[in-house]
Amino acid sequence: MMDHGTLLTGCSTTCPNGSTVSDKSNCLGLSCCQTTIPYHVKSYSVNLSGLGGYKSPCRSALLVDKASYFKERFPPQGHNAYSPISLLWTLSDVDFDPTISCCFSWLKIKVDLENASVDSWKCTYSEYTKTEGNAYLIDGCDYSEECAKCRNNKGYCYYEPAYGVDGLVTTRNFTCNYSFFGYYHESKISLGVILGVSISMGILLLIATSYILYKVIKKTKERKRRKRFFKRNGGLLLKQQEEADPSLVDKTILFKSRELEKATDNFNENRILGRGGQGTVYKGMLVDGRIVAVKKSKIIDENQIEHFINEVVILSQVNHRNLVKLLGCCLETDVPLLVFEFIPNGTLYDRLHNETNEFPISLSMRLQIATEVAGALAYLHSSTSIPIYHRDIKTTNILLDDKYRAKISDFGTSRFVSMDQTHLTTLVKGTFGYLDPEYFQSSQFTDKSDVYSFGVVLVELLTGERPVSLTRFGENRNLATHFMLAMEEERVMSILESTVIKEGTRDDILALANLATRCLNLNGKQRPTMKEVVIELEIIRTSHIPSEDQTNIRHVSYGEELSILTYGESSSTFLSFNDRISQ
Repeated sequence: MMDHGTLLTGCSTTCPNGSTVSDKSNCLGLSCCQTTIPYHVKSYSVNLSGLGGYKSPCRSALLVDKASYFKERFPPQGHNAYSPISLLWTLSDVDFDPTISCCFSWLKIKVDLENASVDSWKCTYSEYTKTEGNAYLIDGCDYSEECAKCRNNKGYCYYEPAYGVDGLVTTRNFTCNYSFFGYYHESKISLGVILGVSISMGILLLIATSYILYKVIKKTKERKRRKRFFKRNGGLLLKQQEEADPSLVDKTILFKSRELEKATDNFNENRILGRGGQGTVYKGMLVDGRIVAVKKSKIIDENQIEHFINEVVILSQVNHRNLVKLLGCCLETDVPLLVFEFIPNGTLYDRLHNETNEFPISLSMRLQIATEVAGALAYLHSSTSIPIYHRDIKTTNILLDDKYRAKISDFGTSRFVSMDQTHLTTLVKGTFGYLDPEYFQSSQFTDKSDVYSFGVVLVELLTGERPVSLTRFGENRNLATHFMLAMEEERVMSILESTVIKEGTRDDILALANLATRCLNLNGKQRPTMKEVVIELEIIRTSHIPSEDQTNIRHVSYGEELSILTYGESSSTFLSFNDRISQ
């Protein structure tokens, strides 16, 4: 059996002389064979081949349904042979298309094929319309004369059956219906149009109502969420402090989360200025046009909320030209947001160690930066209402504005101390290379610990080297140790940057080196205070009057002491502001 050249099925048999079929249910190739036509085929052809020649006893084949075969419903021998068969046609999904028209409606039925089943479409008639003809053809439905006239007038035919006493239908009463379920004769509007418009309007109304309800619920949840975050992040404590001190009301600005989301383009990654251990800093623009830096803190410990709010309050009152100003905060987000003034020229670390800079920082500029940083630290230590220890002074936390004035940033680890306290006992925090060895051993942070960190910054300004270098070995890897050893061996000039040597006098350079040495003293009590550091730096700046004559004779007057050691590119475990804002 073939279907357009494709083999569908087949069987073969041998027929010994005189053999007969005794068991029709066991027709397996002796005197007879049988096979089943696959139910899914739409056409097929049958080919009979005699394998034993023309006189082979096997010489007949038939197409028959199973029921007739087993009941032997065959004509007597000698008559025209025939066999009864039942054929079924179906209308599949592929066949069902617009060329098929049902008079009333259609439905999908499942046809049972004994060992399988197939889905088929069937046109149905309505007993109330008295349709006749072929329902599967376009215009194949015949209507009665009265019904056809009713339909031409945009009506709807209806034959209501009348039942007799025996429950059987005796007659059908014809009605031409122009009601809502038929057609409106006057307006000529079809039922489909009415239903379509009604359903569409209903759907639109439902969508609009659902959308409004969704917005209301969303705003309510968002408002409750912001209140919960505000309370968790210390908002109530901040309000209490403002009530206790009314002067804080205008100084502590509370930004709305929507305002900062808009300013930072929903905290877009393209706005990131730097990442650090305590959070990420984004560049933003407020609605009034101000450019700001928005710091998104990492998850804050709820036990530190009171301390965090105190820090916000105090920093809101701090006012110094060399401190990055805290403009306000936002407490209604999952983590607190701090808003600072934006400083455009990046970090001192980048200016010192980024080799792509077009010109080096002059000695005058280095002296100015050192003096401004020292002045800001002196202000924090002794001029605020409550002394503040910064605890993380380093070149990545010193920013440069448009006029290259220094601005100390990052007060995330800063702490406040009462006037009668001499130190803070805390877990050791800070950046390796700037960390006070005395604090590292005792866990007691004092104002002299900030002095030590400033000493490392001052050495960085003088040498142009990173606080930790992989190109130096042993104890010289640490810049502070490397500098102190050079001072002890009286070869400090060999490790200073060429710009410093070219532009500075011998006395000025040695004065700066000695000041850095005093700041790096391992005994904190022997280090100067930041006030004393400021005074000495101001004296050095006053005496430093760069001129071409000094620059021309300087290399000769210094002799061998001015020889500069060359060293390769140094790497560091610290990241620039563009990569990291560590706390």
